[in-house]
Amino acid sequence: MNHRTTRTLAAALSLTAALAISGCSSDSSDDSGSDAAGAAKPAMTVSGAFMPEPVNDKMAGGFMVIKNGSATADKLTGVTSPLSDDVQIHETKDQKMQQVPSMDVPANGELKLERGGNHVMFMGLKSQPKVGEKITVELRFEKADPVKVELDVKERTYKPHDAH
Repeated sequence: MNHRTTRTLAAALSLTAALAISGCSSDSSDDSGSDAAGAAKPAMTVSGAFMPEPVNDKMAGGFMVIKNGSATADKLTGVTSPLSDDVQIHETKDQKMQQVPSMDVPANGELKLERGGNHVMFMGLKSQPKVGEKITVELRFEKADPVKVELDVKERTYKPHDAH
């Protein structure tokens, strides 16, 4: 009886581990109804990516518009860059910024990362980029494939032309 209980427990733990590793989407909390097998991955495009020239090597902001051209909602879950080992996703609420684990990229919509709002923050820069240089980043998503983006380093006072 003890041996049987051990086998049952081992089988349950193996199944739990397999589901966790496979990223089982049946418990997904999104209500898009698109967790059917074979659903197309969201297609992300990025425009207007820039970084104002950093004042020092302690931190810098990154701004862009991430467009989701699919009917499947997704989340920006991480950003990596050779410029910093600590690139964070920041949300701004009530004029206070805080690090968040992810940000929604709505189906057939966009996530705007802009001055005074949500943005990417590079902490502890390995170098201090100058105007005219390009900073490479890789955006990671919950569902979509990673996207490599080049941020143009602009003057500190640069404001993008917003078509809206």
